[in-house]
Amino acid sequence: MVFCYARNDYYCVFKTDIQFGRFAMAIEKLSPSELEQQLQHLSDWVIAQQKLYRLITFDNFVDAFGFMTQVALLAESADHHPEWSNVYNRVEIYLTTHDAGGISERDFELAKKINDLLAE
Repeated sequence: MVFCYARNDYYCVFKTDIQFGRFAMAIEKLSPSELEQQLQHLSDWVIAQQKLYRLITFDNFVDAFGFMTQVALLAESADHHPEWSNVYNRVEIYLTTHDAGGISERDFELAKKINDLLAE
C-alpha cells in the first residue's frame, strides 16, 4: 500500500521525500509591514533581536518547566523549534525561521499556539 501526502497525475510525494526535504517549499521571510500586521493580532509578543519574543513568568519552576514541556510537544509536531531559556519561574521565547533568514508565518503560527496553551 502506498500512502501519498500529495498526488496528481504525474507524481506522488512520499513521506520519506518530505522528511528528507526533497519537496520542501521555500519559506518566506515576512516583510516589515506584514510583521506589523501580524503583531496586531498577537498579544504579548514583540520584535526583539529581529525575532518574535515573549517573556512569561509563572508562579514557580515546576509550572515554568511544565509549560516548556507542552511547548516542546507543539514545536516537535510542527517541526519548528523555539530558541528559549528558563530561569526559575521565567521562560523567554524567541521565534525565528532560520531557513527564511528571519520571521515567517511559521513563527506566528507557533506563537498563536503558545498563546492558546497559556489561555487554557
